[in-house]
Amino acid sequence: MAQRALPLPAARLGRAVLTAGAAPEVSGVVLLLPDGEAASRRRPSALRYAAQLPFARALARGGQEDGLAVHLVRPGSRGRDAEPDPAAGAHGAADEVVRRYGDVPVCLAGHGTGGLAALRGAGHSAVNSVLSMAPWLPDDTEPEPVKHLAGRRVLIVHGTNDARTDPELSYRLAERAKKANRHTCRFEVHSDGHALRQHRAEVVALAADFVRGSLFARPYARPVADAFAAPPPLGLRMPLAAGFGRSLRH
Repeated sequence: MAQRALPLPAARLGRAVLTAGAAPEVSGVVLLLPDGEAASRRRPSALRYAAQLPFARALARGGQEDGLAVHLVRPGSRGRDAEPDPAAGAHGAADEVVRRYGDVPVCLAGHGTGGLAALRGAGHSAVNSVLSMAPWLPDDTEPEPVKHLAGRRVLIVHGTNDARTDPELSYRLAERAKKANRHTCRFEVHSDGHALRQHRAEVVALAADFVRGSLFARPYARPVADAFAAPPPLGLRMPLAAGFGRSLRH
């Protein structure tokens, strides 16, 4: 007898990552979309989920006074082959945010394949910004769509020594996106790899500044504001300066 494939479970939100002193009302949400293998049907491992917690907590601390809630998304499937449209999980998670919190702005954030899902999911009406770190992108013989990014704030961060995902592909995508949406910028982390560990403090500070500016209309740090204002390629090959995090704290 032929067996019928069981439906894969939909994406769901993990518990909100909050910090002491957080505002009681949620005014904006970051959805962290996990990384994984581009062609795997495995569910996300607990280890991969836990690896995102420090970053989630750092974002939550940065936006605690503004009413930021950070959710780690737990998708039911992983990767391009298991879910042909990576945007589907992001859209489902954004729908859940609307049900829980009402009309609040959402930032989709992700690393690797999560970065791809964040970019593709930006068309959801609740999404006002995208943070895509070291995004995995398919070969650009069929370029990724970018028209749905119009009206969103888009930040791409990529290490120049990334051996797992091609920095040149994210540059080409950003170049096309910038034509449709001037609020697109891309920072290059020189000598850093896929995990962006070498300059982690600067990457986290950049992400936190972007989230607060995009979700709560806080002034962006000057490097981010300049990157949005600059035409290509200046706004797309911006180096992430050492000490970026320290400059925000002073």
